[in-house]
Amino acid sequence: MTAEAGALELLAERSRGTPRIANRLLRRVRDFAQVRAAGRLSPEVAEQALTIEGIDTVGLDQLDRQVLKTIIDYYAGGPVGIEAIAATLNEETDTLVDVVEPFLLKIGFVNRTKRGRCVTHRAYKHLGLEPPAGAAPGLFD
Repeated sequence: MTAEAGALELLAERSRGTPRIANRLLRRVRDFAQVRAAGRLSPEVAEQALTIEGIDTVGLDQLDRQVLKTIIDYYAGGPVGIEAIAATLNEETDTLVDVVEPFLLKIGFVNRTKRGRCVTHRAYKHLGLEPPAGAAPGLFD
């Protein structure tokens, strides 16, 4: 497989700064390029593969978006406890605490308060939603 300039950088940007995720995405994108692009990995091919994988422009996957949408749709943007989010999604609390929440906190999409998790303005904007008047501004807003 050959990789054009920018394709691997695109994968790195979407891998959350986690080598394990970068390796998983590279394998998926490599397989896609071998089948659909004669083994040539261009930024366009990488983008198509990541879209099929459900990885968006900041590295969110389906579960990340489900967590954000659950807080927004069911709990009016928060605050809400992690156990309530896990129960609503039928996910393990440990998965949310160990896998999902750290990245959402790192990129400023969720604030963790004494009362629970709150979705920030930045997350609303990323999801294409208008933040309500009472939505929590994030650290980077």
